[in-house]
Amino acid sequence: MTITQLHYVLAVAEHQNFTKAAEKVFVTQPTLSMQIQKLEEELEVLIFDRSKKPIELTEVGKKIVQQAKNIVNESDRIQDIVDQQKGYIGGEFRIGIIPTIMPTLLPMFLTNFIKKYPRVHLKIEELPTETIIERIEDGHLDAAIAATPLGNDVIIEKPLYYEPFVAYTPPSHRLAKVDKINPEDLDVNDILLLEDGHCFKEGILNLCKTSKNPDNSYFQLESGSFETLIKLANDNLGMTLLPYLHTLELAEKNKANLRMFNEPVPAREVSLLYHKNELKIQIIDALYDLIASVIKGAITFSNVNIISPLAKK
Repeated sequence: MTITQLHYVLAVAEHQNFTKAAEKVFVTQPTLSMQIQKLEEELEVLIFDRSKKPIELTEVGKKIVQQAKNIVNESDRIQDIVDQQKGYIGGEFRIGIIPTIMPTLLPMFLTNFIKKYPRVHLKIEELPTETIIERIEDGHLDAAIAATPLGNDVIIEKPLYYEPFVAYTPPSHRLAKVDKINPEDLDVNDILLLEDGHCFKEGILNLCKTSKNPDNSYFQLESGSFETLIKLANDNLGMTLLPYLHTLELAEKNKANLRMFNEPVPAREVSLLYHKNELKIQIIDALYDLIASVIKGAITFSNVNIISPLAKK
């Protein structure tokens, strides 16, 4: 049994196809098939049911794949141990960022990080929180940036900043002439929300302290982007709430529609996440320090009330 064979098994388990798996690990399909067959012969079991389309794991194959993930992840950590000992900041680093943070935060730090740490090869993906948690747990992500707290025992949460919610109210809205608003002024049936799957939406619903199923007699709309929500609000179809960083680059005419909350300002906690057994700590620390320094000048709020996506409704 070799680490290479286990890599091949994991590739087939992921893609459920020998040809696609071979492309993923950069070998020919016959080579990959032969190595997996050798492993099956050595173990005297079938890992894959090749009669199924797509290919499926056998019952024992499922257990083997789970253990193979652990073995492969631990073998990959040997180089991490060496790098950590040497204080080397370099190599591949896989990071996930949730959609409501990626567009505003990434441009603020990426160029500076690349210039300061040219030996680090960042692989960045925009992912929902649920996928981020899964990929950190199974070792497919080294770190992530997401709204917290998550309440996961194997994931370390290192808060980067606290981002306030800001109300966007068009001139015709009932709150348009109010200088500052309170959470109790909000009506979930009046708020344009992001679609399901966004933790930002969950935070808004928690802020409104209402049901997840708003009852609007005119229409119910959920969008995948803040830009769409702003346009609909400008068409007098309701108000919306935005993360503070997203408001910094709004057109001046739209900034006039922004309303801050009275203190304590409701906000979301944004953290750098990583597995409790993660060994690329030198890169995590470098990333954390750089983002924290960049964000310090953009967000200066101190009296905030954290609105968690996981809070009880």
